[in-house]
Amino acid sequence: MSAQASLHTEQDMLTALIDSVESADDAMAKATRSTVLTPRFYTTDYDAMDRLDVSSLRSEWDAMIAEYEGDNNHDHFQRDAAFEQEAREGMASLSPELRQEFLDFLISSCTSEFSGCILYNEIQKRVKNPDIKALMRYMARDESRHAGFINSALRDFGLGIDLGGLKRNKSYTFFKPKYIFYATYLSEKIGYARYITIFRQLQKNPDKRFHPIFRWFERWCNDEFRHGESFALIMRAQPHLLRGLNVWWIRFFTLAVYATMFVRDHTRPMMHEAMGLDSTEYDYEVFRLTSEISAQVFPVELDIDHPVFRTGMERLLARSIAHANAKQRGGLGGLIGQAWHAGAAGLTFVRLLLLPVRRRPLPAQIRVQPVW
Repeated sequence: MSAQASLHTEQDMLTALIDSVESADDAMAKATRSTVLTPRFYTTDYDAMDRLDVSSLRSEWDAMIAEYEGDNNHDHFQRDAAFEQEAREGMASLSPELRQEFLDFLISSCTSEFSGCILYNEIQKRVKNPDIKALMRYMARDESRHAGFINSALRDFGLGIDLGGLKRNKSYTFFKPKYIFYATYLSEKIGYARYITIFRQLQKNPDKRFHPIFRWFERWCNDEFRHGESFALIMRAQPHLLRGLNVWWIRFFTLAVYATMFVRDHTRPMMHEAMGLDSTEYDYEVFRLTSEISAQVFPVELDIDHPVFRTGMERLLARSIAHANAKQRGGLGGLIGQAWHAGAAGLTFVRLLLLPVRRRPLPAQIRVQPVW
């Protein structure tokens, strides 16, 4: 098989991991589906959230809340007159395959942002703690804007998601508060790293910006960054969350977020190529930024340059493709194949989890600025 034919075969297999979207019903079905790789909706122990105490970091906490009150993005998520025309012209020039990858990106991003909106809003309704209540109200406000802005881009093509229906119909996962803190901190910080990397790339190469939504990414990702800062303060104010056996949970969630991103991004190779990015290089740049930022709160970082780590990520991707192919085959053989590849992926994940990590002391100054 020629190198070009091999490349096309690999891209076909990766594309098979994405269900095509041709209608609003397809978009809704994709957003509603809950898998290992798709954004989830969460519930938590609201009484435990109510008992959180941030008084040991009062000055930093109050400064952060003042930033939320200032709401420097209140006028940002509004479409200018050129948005619809630029979107229409840009999408018309995309190949059908690239269009599907971009729509998958929009639907996944909208679902993820709306997931945060629902969780934060539910917490602020159920707690009485004034610090947590205020924080969650502001973050829910931000995430609502983000989800609505992405959804408006989907509506341009008749693919808008019924967010009220999504809230009612998507399954919810219960996470203890500490799992919420680890996972959501990482989600917000890696969201910043993803958005700012794309923004900087297209800032240098404006001819590769095929949709206007990318012009909003710089100020948008600063919202993500501040949300991460909020969870950093919560965790630093509860120091038991950052030592002992909880360090293993930090390692677990960091690896899970990185692995999910790696597999998901490699289902969109043409989208990254269109922006002048290589999926693997882009992911490791995002991992590097996230590791650097998370030094503010996590006492360990994964060794993303370890050869076993990189090989393991490739194996997780290969197992995801093989699992998707087995599912598509169906029948008893397909079920056996799915179980086999899921088990092999699980063993690979465990091996990566047990790799040596880098230890680092926590800095006295907790908050950092989005200067990347």
